[in-house]
Amino acid sequence: MLGVKNQKWWGWGDEGKGFTYDNKPKFPGFVMDKLGVDITTMNPVAPDFRDLDVPASQLSDDLRARLVEALGGEKFVVLDDECRVAHAYGKGIRDLVRVRRGELGRVPDAVLYPSDEAQVIALVAAALEANAVVIPYGGGSNIVAALEALPDETRQVLSVDMGRMNKVLEIDEQSGLARIQAGALGPDMEAQLNARGWTMGHFPDSFIWSTVGGWIATRSSGMQSDKYGDIADITRGLRMVMPEGRVLQLRPLPSTSSGPSVREMVIGSEGRLGIITEAWMNVHRKPEVREIQAYFFATYADGLRAAEEICHSDAAPFLVRVSDNNETQFSMSTAKPSGKISHLGSQVIEKLMVRKGWDLGKICLSFIGFEGSATHVRYTKSIVNKIVATHNGMGVGKGPGAMYDQKKYDVPQIRDFLLSTGIPADVSETATPWSKAQTVHDETVKRAEEAFAASGHRGYIMCHVSHSYHGGACQYFTFAVADGSETNLESYDLVKRAVQSSFMEHGGTVSHHHGVGEEHSPWMAEDISEAGVHIQRTLFDGIDPQGNLNPGKIVHDGVPGWSSNSLPEQESKAKLAARRGAKGE
Repeated sequence: MLGVKNQKWWGWGDEGKGFTYDNKPKFPGFVMDKLGVDITTMNPVAPDFRDLDVPASQLSDDLRARLVEALGGEKFVVLDDECRVAHAYGKGIRDLVRVRRGELGRVPDAVLYPSDEAQVIALVAAALEANAVVIPYGGGSNIVAALEALPDETRQVLSVDMGRMNKVLEIDEQSGLARIQAGALGPDMEAQLNARGWTMGHFPDSFIWSTVGGWIATRSSGMQSDKYGDIADITRGLRMVMPEGRVLQLRPLPSTSSGPSVREMVIGSEGRLGIITEAWMNVHRKPEVREIQAYFFATYADGLRAAEEICHSDAAPFLVRVSDNNETQFSMSTAKPSGKISHLGSQVIEKLMVRKGWDLGKICLSFIGFEGSATHVRYTKSIVNKIVATHNGMGVGKGPGAMYDQKKYDVPQIRDFLLSTGIPADVSETATPWSKAQTVHDETVKRAEEAFAASGHRGYIMCHVSHSYHGGACQYFTFAVADGSETNLESYDLVKRAVQSSFMEHGGTVSHHHGVGEEHSPWMAEDISEAGVHIQRTLFDGIDPQGNLNPGKIVHDGVPGWSSNSLPEQESKAKLAARRGAKGE
């Protein structure tokens, strides 16, 4: 639409593209063994949009006229049903289950496509004068319910698709900074930078379907953040349209001592403070050499200890990924017969592992990435190889790493396929100090397995270290529950609560890089304390007292995505009622 790429309304990515197991002979057996589901007997069919009962747009003639004027034409104020539904949700498992069932909730009344900041200023002014709700939309990849209007919202709802604002506007080559519009999708932005010899180095799992503005708004982290930093490190300056015609302007300074950081307030704000229009971002010259080496460890504990030592060494690779045994088995199951990963399970390597005294049922796969000059890469690899050997690991070459690099953005398509066969699957990630990493892994796996048992359905959980820091690491959990019933969200909620509660109880954070939205907001008081939630609520209410800017996200007064009995104990009905009473609702 209007030259803007959008994902299909019912799942991840382009229409007609998806996961297939036809060339992955081990995958059906793996799913049968772990989840008891024979996917070879199923023939998933894509949903038909014509089966949906889409609520009519409530956009008034007066507001429509104001928006058409603000955006320079009727074609930029879109009321098409499929476009509205596609913008009503992100891509979380709860989103996809409901939209496939036709449980559409509060669909936006219009989708707006501004082309520059002046148009964003004009549309925000028109919307707030009409007391409408404004929800910024990047690539639609969000999985924590940060794009959905509240279900009981009676005001007009506007989704602002930033996809036309997709340019790298300028590069300060001396400073290593690029000014980029907020609606630029990852691949389009990198192509523009690469054409001039630069890279941002920011590659989240959602890279293909996420934007610069979305990364900033959700406090994103990329697969190469060990070298390039998280988005909070990369973002140096920005512009954001706020209520009452205010435009926040933050210059691209390397550091400041200007009181509490306004830049940090915007990063992770999920549209609650305004619409980000552009940003100055750190960029780097493309490296001379880039490669990813594969390693095996005898156990996940060995891999964790190696990752910690690598982080504290002089090596500084751009990627240190260590999969636990469950994820290692999953990776093997998705390999093609001639694929590099499948060679990792060759008899020669297995015999070598057995000679080393390893239990093949506990081995863990790791990928470590190196880049820079040829001399630097050789030096870095020598450090890493010594550390790996010290921690009961061994290298198996860069072939598997090259295969991982090619397929690293495909996991959401596997999740969509599994959902179509009656297996909801999702992810949760957390960060802890190194001293708590093993405990949070073991306890979270244990809690999830208990939740599977309580649900009455088989399930599977796996994990990997995805980002490393001096003081700790992010561990990224993926879980699936084999419940294809109409009530499968109850099973999902049971497992999700178990996972998130384990994070809180064992020293983790509510989310490392996916953001909060509505999905994670029940745990915010545990994460940042009641005082922290008070600070955030005061900030949001002060900037947006009428709740026009993406209301209900991050801090909440009731979470529409969760049933009342899904909320953790500290967010009881009584507390929610008291909070609403204090606000005079």
